[in-house]
Amino acid sequence: MQQTQAGITALVTAYARAYHATHDSPKIFDDFLADQLYTPEEHSSFDHNLAEMVGTLESIAPDVVASKPDPATALAAVIQFIHGPVTLSRSRYTEDCLVDAIAQGVRQYVILGAGFDTFAFRQSDLLEKLEVFEVDHPVTQAMKRQRIGMAGWEIPTKLHFVPVDFNSEKVADALLRSSFDPRAQSFFSWLGVTYYLAREVVFDTLKAIADITAQGSTVVFDYMDTDAFIPEKAAKRIQLMQAGARRVGEPMQTGFDPAVLADDLRHAGLTLEENLSPMAIEERYFRDRTDRYHAYEHVHFARVQK
Repeated sequence: MQQTQAGITALVTAYARAYHATHDSPKIFDDFLADQLYTPEEHSSFDHNLAEMVGTLESIAPDVVASKPDPATALAAVIQFIHGPVTLSRSRYTEDCLVDAIAQGVRQYVILGAGFDTFAFRQSDLLEKLEVFEVDHPVTQAMKRQRIGMAGWEIPTKLHFVPVDFNSEKVADALLRSSFDPRAQSFFSWLGVTYYLAREVVFDTLKAIADITAQGSTVVFDYMDTDAFIPEKAAKRIQLMQAGARRVGEPMQTGFDPAVLADDLRHAGLTLEENLSPMAIEERYFRDRTDRYHAYEHVHFARVQK
């Protein structure tokens, strides 16, 4: 992913979390700090630009588009249909799994492609038990540090920034040159990435993580199933998501078969502990909601262990 686009993606993802925390109830995932990462001028700009995207919902919510919604209604629709569901539910799933893993002895939390994640500032009680490593491109990390300063936050001593140019350095090598301890049980989150990578790159990365981590370490990642890449089977919302990725020059390219994922992971030295389907994600995080948030078709959450 081009770094300019990576930075924009990080901003939009965090903005979806900020919007949900300040506008919606009940909360799927409460990132109550994300809102502080934006200036008032940026809030206005994001609100306007995202609301302007309401026309792209024609194929999945024609009634919304036909109603010619006011800007606030248009913004809510774009966040709730497109930007929010996956971002919020996978973040909630990851941190729920992390809490369980800490109880089992995990002492390091590695956030791959951290973007503007606020965990280290938001979960001070959990931070007492963890060393946190945010792995991302130095350009994105510089953007985040600037916003941390703007928000007036103090960087915790247990938060470690690990810069890596994903085009020229392996994640494992970057971690091993940091204070990351390969002997300690670790928890990795790898969210919103596998769709964009070649299949072999995904499994090479997972194997590299397995090779540098202690027994009992965990990785959580999200992925699309193979039907998402078959036009006659892919849901309209997924087709819309893929079209947007192509427009910015970052096409999605890889899906996995949930039925054989466990066998594939064994070759990488990992055991599939949980494999949530869209239906299971809907039941766990979206049941009984009266707004437009619903689990994304074809998107699954996996929890694997060494």
